Amino acid sequence: MAGESTEHRDRQRWDPERNETETERLDRNWSSLLQELRVAQTGVQVLTGFLLILPFQERFTELDDGARLVYLMTVASSIGSTVLLVAPVSMHRMLFRQHRLDALVASSHRFAIAGLLLLGTALTGVAAIIFDAVLGATGAWAAGIVTLLSLTASWFWHPLRRRRRKTPH
Repeated sequence: MAGESTEHRDRQRWDPERNETETERLDRNWSSLLQELRVAQTGVQVLTGFLLILPFQERFTELDDGARLVYLMTVASSIGSTVLLVAPVSMHRMLFRQHRLDALVASSHRFAIAGLLLLGTALTGVAAIIFDAVLGATGAWAAGIVTLLSLTASWFWHPLRRRRRKTPH
């Protein structure tokens, strides 16, 4: 079915369980994905803005080389996350009225997952930077590890575990 338009596939596929065509399913998936992206985009853009002004703060010069490295990795992760979470909007513009909703939804799904991975990395770095400034290196390590474990459990492990269950509840 690769290369076929969604209009053609609609005539062939009907999902009686949801009472929708493939195009309707793709529209629903795209709408749902956009709602999720709106939440993530706002957060990552605020985070990126915050990170970009840090070097211009007086205490930034007090960071040691390790903390500066964590900062740079955090900024890179946050910028990368911003790029990936906004990419579906650009892709939508480029594919507008091309009947490529299937490609748009599939690619945007991948962009969202990659963007969330980088956002999780950035949040872990931010926790480490803040705790380093307040409590020192030990606090930074503890905050980074706790943040990483919390994100991994709530964003990935728990949803993947639910996905493997046979029952929807």
